[in-house]
Amino acid sequence: MSRLEALRGDAAVLGRLLRGMPRAASHAEALGAFYGPQSDNYDRFRERLLAGRAELIRSLSLPPRAHVVELGGGTGRNAEFFGAALQGIETIEIVDLCAPLLARARERAHAIPQLRAVEADATTYQPARPVDCVYFSYALTMIPDWRAAIANALAMLKPGGVLGVVDFYVSPAHPVGDAARHNALTRHFWPAWFKHDGVRLNAQHLPTLRALLPQHDIVEARAPVPYLPIGRVPYYRFVGRKPG
Repeated sequence: MSRLEALRGDAAVLGRLLRGMPRAASHAEALGAFYGPQSDNYDRFRERLLAGRAELIRSLSLPPRAHVVELGGGTGRNAEFFGAALQGIETIEIVDLCAPLLARARERAHAIPQLRAVEADATTYQPARPVDCVYFSYALTMIPDWRAAIANALAMLKPGGVLGVVDFYVSPAHPVGDAARHNALTRHFWPAWFKHDGVRLNAQHLPTLRALLPQHDIVEARAPVPYLPIGRVPYYRFVGRKPG
């Protein structure tokens, strides 16, 4: 892709982001209307926006012949971050409500035969059997009932299974323990910035994950935002193990 073509692609994505998440009769329809026009350029633009995905995937401890589910998996791009570890994975189910993005995931399945794209709600979908790993990659902030999505993820996990999450966030005003503390500007600016596009940064995501899965590892960091020269958005990587 030439630089001019890349800039045109970025302009198409930025135009949709500026217009924001449309109103629609259902969440699935809103996602389709928002992401459908971006689908050709979705992965390339998000490579610069969504930090920590490869690091999260590499940190997931999987048994041989693992069964894996990504909730809110969109195009299936994250499956490629498993690299050589794909050889040891039996199935990867990419679950999403957005049909245009899932069409890209089905294209990826030609190169990743164990990948299966499933059009379903992350808060209710259950695989045929308990799985070894569930992960959310910049999806929890897109799911209105995020508590239900976490509960559903834990319900489909085997005892001892792994839950991974990478996402944008802001801290509570008074975080517990050694968690990062963000100033008032950070806590107000970034939720307002992303809300226009249906991304809901919530200070309770990370404390909830920590409470539900006491055995966990967390990395808190910041990343640049394309075409926004000032400010770096906070994000976290969380990997927890289900008791049992």
